[in-house]
Amino acid sequence: MSDFFDTTYEGKVVELDDGIVNPGDDVNLNKKDPTLKKILIGAGWNINAFDADALDLDLSIFMIDKTGKTRVDEDFIFYNFTTAPDGGAKHLGDSRTGAGDGDDESILIDTHALSFEISKVLIVLSIYKGYEKKQNVGMIRDAYIRILNPDTKHEICRYNLNQVLKEREETAMIAGILERNGPKWHFLPHDEFIEGGLGAAARRYGLIINQE
Repeated sequence: MSDFFDTTYEGKVVELDDGIVNPGDDVNLNKKDPTLKKILIGAGWNINAFDADALDLDLSIFMIDKTGKTRVDEDFIFYNFTTAPDGGAKHLGDSRTGAGDGDDESILIDTHALSFEISKVLIVLSIYKGYEKKQNVGMIRDAYIRILNPDTKHEICRYNLNQVLKEREETAMIAGILERNGPKWHFLPHDEFIEGGLGAAARRYGLIINQE
């Protein structure tokens, strides 16, 4: 098993002097870090309200081709399908509470293994059974998405979501986009909200899953 699939990564925070990004920014990841070969997407959060039905936030990705859709079911990486067959992506585990410091969930992208047919990777945050439990992304606090070089643990950029999520009532959002530009990869912070949860997001990109 290669080091790409090493799941011992602890999600430790690396402080940056300048790395905070916002919607509308376009970060050339390879320019920021010329050694970049793999990309780690880290996500962390806490919950505003605690009750018997704790909010369960999930990190997922859709790998999209030039048509704007997934090619096959395996282009969707989430808690129930964690590893792409070509080795291009791997989900490193599901957190159901958001407890503790550091990243709650993370996904590794191997840019060399990822099919050249993939032009974008959409980064999605969604609440498991959010509609059924009357939960929404506005209940989340201290949420962020960050992009790292997993080989060096260097944090390239961080997207803080507190203001973006404030008073929102949806159950899912596209929080970022990794975009291929020739051999280089860019990160675009995003703030597109989706009513209907992960299931609605999946249908948008050509998949059907039974999840709200």
